[in-house]
Amino acid sequence: MAHIPVNHPLRPLYRTLSGLIGLYILVFGIIGAIQTAGDPLFDRGDTWVLGLRTNLAFAILSIIYGAVLLAGAVIGGNVEHIVNLGAGLVFIVVGLFMMTVMQTDANILNFSMVNSIVSFIFGLLVLTAGLYDKVGSDEDVKAEERYRHHAQPAPTSARGE
Repeated sequence: MAHIPVNHPLRPLYRTLSGLIGLYILVFGIIGAIQTAGDPLFDRGDTWVLGLRTNLAFAILSIIYGAVLLAGAVIGGNVEHIVNLGAGLVFIVVGLFMMTVMQTDANILNFSMVNSIVSFIFGLLVLTAGLYDKVGSDEDVKAEERYRHHAQPAPTSARGE
């Protein structure tokens, strides 16, 4: 069974990081929706916003996705933990899928290679945040300490005895 740390000391840093990513995606979506208003939903045009290519469908999805990620960071706790784990996986899967269909008519979100790379980077960062932002009770912290002490190898002497 995998071990996910509880009450990691860098939890505030990971929360801030996932919140900033959520804010970027939300702002990207809002600006993208404004710039692509009136275009067909799945347009394959050449609209770029904040360094990423977009269309109206991708802008709308980004608004929703960014709001969920930002809300998870604001709420915090284990809600943020679950949101970050799920969002990180979605970023990676969508980036990979859209990279495979980039030069086809299935590129309904108008992705470019830059979009896929950013999706992978955001996915890894948010997934990492999800792995380290789990919150637990005092009892969970004590169990964590017991786990850490049990998992450490016994010290050996300097002479190898």
